[in-house]
Amino acid sequence: MPRARPLASGSALTRGPASRVDLFSPPRHPQRPQRRTRCSELDAMGLPEERRKSGSGSRAREETGAEGRVRGWSPPPEVRRSAHVPSLQRYRELHRRSVEEPREFWGNIAKEFYWKTACPGPFLQYNFDVTKGKIFTEWMKGATTNICYNVLDRNVHEKKLGDKVAFYWEGNEPGETTKITYRELLVQVCQFSNVLRKQGIQKGDRVAIYMPMILELVVAMLACARLGALHSIVFAGFSAESLCERILDSSCCLLITTDAFYRGEKLVNLKELADESLEKCREKGFPVRCCIVVKHLGRAELGMNDSPSQSPPVKRPCPDVQICWNEGVDLWWHELMQQAGDECEPEWCDAEDPLFILYTSGSTGKPKGVVHTIGGYMLYVATTFKYVFDFHPEDVFWCTADIGWITGHSYVTYGPLANGATSVLFEGIPTYPDEGRLWSIVDKYKVTKFYTAPTAIRMLMKFGDDPVTKHSRASLQVLGTVGEPINPEAWLWYHRVVGSQRCPIVDTFWQTETGGHMLTPLPGATPMKPGSASFPFFGVAPAILNESGEELEGEAEGYLVFKQPWPGIMRTVYGNHTRFETTYFKKFPGYYVTGDGCRRDQDGYYWITGRIDDMLNVSGHLLSTAEVESALVEHEAVAEAAVVGHPHPVKGECLYCFVTLCDGHTFSPTLTEELKKQIREKIGPIATPDYIQNAPGLPKTRSGKIMRRVLRKIAQNDHDLGDTSTVADPSVINHLFSHRCLTTQ
Repeated sequence: MPRARPLASGSALTRGPASRVDLFSPPRHPQRPQRRTRCSELDAMGLPEERRKSGSGSRAREETGAEGRVRGWSPPPEVRRSAHVPSLQRYRELHRRSVEEPREFWGNIAKEFYWKTACPGPFLQYNFDVTKGKIFTEWMKGATTNICYNVLDRNVHEKKLGDKVAFYWEGNEPGETTKITYRELLVQVCQFSNVLRKQGIQKGDRVAIYMPMILELVVAMLACARLGALHSIVFAGFSAESLCERILDSSCCLLITTDAFYRGEKLVNLKELADESLEKCREKGFPVRCCIVVKHLGRAELGMNDSPSQSPPVKRPCPDVQICWNEGVDLWWHELMQQAGDECEPEWCDAEDPLFILYTSGSTGKPKGVVHTIGGYMLYVATTFKYVFDFHPEDVFWCTADIGWITGHSYVTYGPLANGATSVLFEGIPTYPDEGRLWSIVDKYKVTKFYTAPTAIRMLMKFGDDPVTKHSRASLQVLGTVGEPINPEAWLWYHRVVGSQRCPIVDTFWQTETGGHMLTPLPGATPMKPGSASFPFFGVAPAILNESGEELEGEAEGYLVFKQPWPGIMRTVYGNHTRFETTYFKKFPGYYVTGDGCRRDQDGYYWITGRIDDMLNVSGHLLSTAEVESALVEHEAVAEAAVVGHPHPVKGECLYCFVTLCDGHTFSPTLTEELKKQIREKIGPIATPDYIQNAPGLPKTRSGKIMRRVLRKIAQNDHDLGDTSTVADPSVINHLFSHRCLTTQ
């Protein structure tokens, strides 16, 4: 049975000081391993404690065991020499201390930040056991700070980084570029903070942000943080319906959006979608009082292109963009900024005050508003960024994720800025105007640390090596992956072609709920196994449980859980703490349940084996099967729907939908397109199914439960169904197999 987790001691422990100290003072979803692949390098990756060099001279530093088989890749000597954590032994020492003495470990890191007032009581208190009472985690409760002050004012005034570039902005079109320094960013954030204050925004209010990857998005989120208001950023690829749902759930009183933007060749009229969303909100009895609009595609009209702190005018004319204006609601960003002062005192907030809400798909179909708090999140993203990417002040960092996802929150905005880093902010896509765009940008800005998704890697693999190798990429030192399983073949291509066999790969596992990296290699310390997330980050105590909740030792496979809190853990689901407790703590009292399966190999490496709930991972983004099914059955022709995942060579997983039609309706290509359109409108393009199959009947148990296990087999044309004795009508299965969609994998 699971072990009960007692409440943390209430004794006074390490406190955050009221002084400021230099942050630089010294101090995922990977895939389970494959037994055999076409690449001989992948055979038998076990890594013994005693290793010896292969003697091949390869900069990949291949390791060989007693039988002469390749075991893995150890960190290159040039990376290890300057690394914050230069050896596996040093990693183990730090990790052991962080788990056994979390208050002291994180208390020392807290000294590197500014606190207006110190922590007056216990540094950490928590309860992970639902049988013992309410689930809660509190780090440094009572200490006051402001994360915007720590990532901007501190860097400008104390660390003298005002003239350092905070972001190089690269637009959709090559040649659309600008940059902004820390001092310029601070001025703009203060100005927009004053704008928000004038609109009545104050501490605790919720502000929705629906914008593409432009500098104003960073300004908007930091201005919210400066005032103690919660930002709720909605990915600009989501539909008007999705935006409306998120505005309503958290009662956002103000929306910030953009006129329009290009994504590759595609023009997105974002203001039109925002208007549609706000109309839906009004229809549901919740009128949003103000919508602030950035003139992005119309920027040339403003004459701002001489300012280095403003995105330049886009080069492509946009005669088709029609912007509807709602008097009394809509306000232009640039007009408000012209009237705003450039100084704004930050709101000093409790470390446990909420910083933002970010929605992620839930197995019930209703997105969950994940709440992260100021103090713990700040410590965790700053520390993971520094150590996982082995950040040094001269680095240029590029995370390709959109800020609308947690990866963008943590490793485009807050983590890099907390470390005084220079980053690239990219509006476009990897294949526009050609397949070498990413590597062109790497060379242009001399990017040293590069972080992207396996989906992008697999997509670019299709175009061969030439689009990569025609660019230098000599500046690259560390590569990273995030968001979904990376198959070993893609890992090897990334290592061999993109990294020229000299860059360690940090294959990171984490979640929206965790705030930052949980399982990850460290560039200078961890021997790499392609496809493994390797070891836990500092403060993370993983365990693997069986169905009975018993911890499994040694080589094992089961449920991945975490035994104690880390600073970046989410605190609740917005407005629904019961759902938070049920989703993450009820199944195994005393543990945080990730919802992922995991295998630990003989060397202690962790391998994520996939979701254990009704969730799909499409291009690194979690989608709820219930949410997609709900969108399908809203169509008048659909009586019932079931959605499962299907392997996809680029996206990792795609949607395969089974639909049962109402009497009087006929399945046709037209209906298929209507259903895809409905899903795009209800959820967003990311959820568009690859396959929709007509299903006159679905395999169900005698109690009426749909057997998705069987549907997954049908989708993959796998006739090894296992036990089907509980299927009420076995003939349904044969019919579905004979009428399945023609799939590519």
